[in-house]
Amino acid sequence: MMHSVVLASRPIGNPVEADFTVVSESLPEVPEGSFLTRNDYVSLDAGFRNWMNEDSGDEILPAMPLNAPVMGLVLAEVLESKHPDYATGDKLMARFAWQTHSLSDGTDFIARLPSELEFNPSAYMGVLGDTGMSAYFGITDIAQLTSEDTVLISGAGGAVGSIAGQIAKLMGARVVGIVGSKAKAEWIRDTVGYDAAVVRSEDTPLSEAIHAACPNGVDVFFDNVGGQMLEAAITNMNHRGRLVLCGAISGYGVTPHGPNNLFEIITKELSVEGFMTHFRHERYDEAREQLSEWLRQGVIQSPEYRLEGIENVGKAFADLFAGENFGKTIVAL
Repeated sequence: MMHSVVLASRPIGNPVEADFTVVSESLPEVPEGSFLTRNDYVSLDAGFRNWMNEDSGDEILPAMPLNAPVMGLVLAEVLESKHPDYATGDKLMARFAWQTHSLSDGTDFIARLPSELEFNPSAYMGVLGDTGMSAYFGITDIAQLTSEDTVLISGAGGAVGSIAGQIAKLMGARVVGIVGSKAKAEWIRDTVGYDAAVVRSEDTPLSEAIHAACPNGVDVFFDNVGGQMLEAAITNMNHRGRLVLCGAISGYGVTPHGPNNLFEIITKELSVEGFMTHFRHERYDEAREQLSEWLRQGVIQSPEYRLEGIENVGKAFADLFAGENFGKTIVAL
């Protein structure tokens, strides 16, 4: 049987487990030019929330239809193939859907994996997957780090943030992370290797908390959250600092809170650059080679928040928005 997580209702604000349901059907026949995979892991990525609204289609992906399998990244193995480019046993990381099995004609976003995996399979969805690509290109290409920089990272305890912080440390920068709890603050300092943490609190304005952790200002802000967090970071940026915009989870599916201090970008001569990893697909091998070497050396780690079973995929996605995850969120099927 093939089990699929479908979009049962359009999320209002942050998604909840009830927005998704599991349906089952017989495994499909494999037509000529297609192949069938067994999906072993599902990657939960906040960015896919953008395409769950009815009018959310764009040049990247179409809007997700109701009662259809939810799009997402999976780690898969080919079970049966009638496609000339894919053979039984091939291991793939692909943009299929939240399913135990997928039928593909090969036109999906697909990356081949080695037949013998060197690392834990989940690492290929974290450090060596789109998560790692976002952290790698954002820090090494766009941030233009120097060892004199202070780097501030929002969503520091999440999938991208936990890796971006490690890469920034390897490049010699002072790294400060913004998180939502004291537990995550301790984790990014003691386990991930951040120099300091800022905990969001109703008691202290975020801009003041950032200033306390970064008394000499911020040179690079790597943003995964947007909204009020971006606003607070702009207030603390140094002259000619760099804003690297990787995500904006605070505005996914809701009316976003736009920064009210954009004029400071002008007066401080800040640079602002957003990016999508998929536009750098031709450089994935280069990035994976470097990230793999760092994994071998033990100088970076691939933290994960893992649940088990197709029935927990919706919960895992909701947990991501509730801030329950420490590192990359995956579900083992």
